[in-house]
Parts: sequence; C-alpha cells; structure tokens
Amino acid sequence: MRVLLTGSSGWLGRFLAPQLRAAGHAVIGLDVAPGTETRVIGSVADAGLVARVFDAQGIEAVIHAGALHKPDIARYPAQRFIDVNVTGTLNLLEAAVRAGHDRFVFTSTTSLMISQAIRDETADHAVWLDEESGPLAPRNIYGVTKRAAEDLCRLFHREHGLACLSLRTARFFPEEDDTHRDLTGENRKANEFLHRRLTVEDAARAHVVALERAPQIGFDTFVLSAPSPFARADARALKEDAAGVIARLFPDAPDLYARRSWHLPRRIGRVYDASRAERVLGFRCETDFSRVLDALRTGAPLPFAHDADYVSPQVRAEAGSPR
Repeated sequence: MRVLLTGSSGWLGRFLAPQLRAAGHAVIGLDVAPGTETRVIGSVADAGLVARVFDAQGIEAVIHAGALHKPDIARYPAQRFIDVNVTGTLNLLEAAVRAGHDRFVFTSTTSLMISQAIRDETADHAVWLDEESGPLAPRNIYGVTKRAAEDLCRLFHREHGLACLSLRTARFFPEEDDTHRDLTGENRKANEFLHRRLTVEDAARAHVVALERAPQIGFDTFVLSAPSPFARADARALKEDAAGVIARLFPDAPDLYARRSWHLPRRIGRVYDASRAERVLGFRCETDFSRVLDALRTGAPLPFAHDADYVSPQVRAEAGSPR
C-alpha cells in the first residue's frame, strides 16, 4: 500500500518507515522538519496540504505518528497542541474517508491514562493500567489532546466505517527524563522495562501489525508496553518494596545492578498491562526486562537506545541546528 506516515522525521518515524518498506509498503513521509524518511515538509494542521498530499501521492492508508509531545508543553502554547494533535488528526481522518480508505492507525500514548492522583502515587498499591482503566482524567494538554484524537478515531469508525486502531504507547524516547534525574538515564530506562517502557523497534513493529490487522478488528485501543513480570497480586508489595519483588522474580538482579552502580526501584506506583494487545492484536514486544538482565550478564550492548543529547527534529529545525 501507499502509506502516509506523519511524524516521519521523528524518533519513531525513522524506525517505522524502514519496517513498512520491508513489509512491502511504499512510504510517503510528512513532517514539519526535514529528515531522511520525509518526502513532504508541512503540518497536519494544514488541511489544504493534507488534501494535496492525498491527491498527488495516491495515499491508500495512514499511520498518524506525528504530534506535539509532553516535553513540548514548555515550548508551545495550548492552542498549538490543539491545532496539531486534534485538528491535524481530524484533517487526516476526513481525507482518509474522502479517499475511501479502510484503515487508519493512530499513535496515542499511555500518558492520557495518568491522572494527577496516579502521577502523585497517592494509592497504597501499584495501579494497574489497561484499556479498561478509567475514568480518564489526563493531567496536561498533551494528554487531553491525545484523548480527543482517540475520540475522533472512534467517531469516524462509527459514522464512516473507517477501521481505526489507537496504539497507546508507553515510553520509548531516547533522551533523559524531563522531570526525574535521580537515576542515570540508562538505569532509569532499564527499570522502566519492568512496568512502563518498550523499545522504539517494538513500537514500530506494533504499528506495522496494526496496519495489517485494522480491517479485521475494526476499531480498538491497545496499550503497548514491554510485558511486565508482575502479577496483579504484587500490587501492594510493589508500592511497599519493589526491589524485594524484583529480587524474588530475578534473584541475580541486585548483583547485576550493583556491578554497574545501578539501583532497583524502591517502589513502583503503576504498571501498564499490555496483555490485550497480545490477545487481540497478536502483538508482543520482543524486548523486556529479562533481555536487559541478559545484556548485563553477558556484557552485550543494552537492548534499548539512550541518547542524553537527543533533540527532536522540530526543535532542531526551529533552532537552525544542523545536528
């Protein structure tokens, strides 16, 4: 198929485009910033541009991965988030319906599931988060606009029969956490594979699977994260002594971490449950916490990307940076 990939210059786009081509698709990349996978420079908020791309390129399906993200809150006003994340999604959905498409894949986020109470970890147990969790009360403009975009996908499925799959991806960014600096970047990312992270390669692979499966599924929303080793019965213990739970499941983890001067999490306040994606979508992440420990045992490279100096292509373009 001729697939329009938005956000093609971004971290996900640069991994997703090659996987789409490997699956036999032609990729037309659209992004506000230039990149090796980007053919069209522009914003999804520009309805005229979206229409012209559909007409000129013969687009047959859409993977909408372009968006403003949580770190962008410090850079742009709320209206910009609405223009890009909500209006941009609407523009693409309307163009897809006009073109008679049968599938649309939307890159959403687990962030929209995190209320302020969950963020503050006020519960006495780890909160289990899956597709049935709610009521949803996103805590910032990023989450609010992503939820609105999901609702637009639901509306277009109901009113137009467009098969829409929303993929709520956990963390896969390469840069440092923009709010927590108590651990080194690699240590924090390794810990997050226990409950809230996946690799960018797995995120890309999930989108290819979703593109193939969308017409059969029709409409659905999936949490995407590395399989957690924890059970719901561990919820209270994870909040009280997460390191103890981890040591029970992985007896050599404390020693492997000590060799790197890393620290296991003392407590875990939430766990993303991606089991439904495995059951319904037929997708399971290849990289999990066990793979991280395997790398520590053997001295192999860590199975995830970490780049403390990573800057998004949009920010670089606006700053005039060549990097």
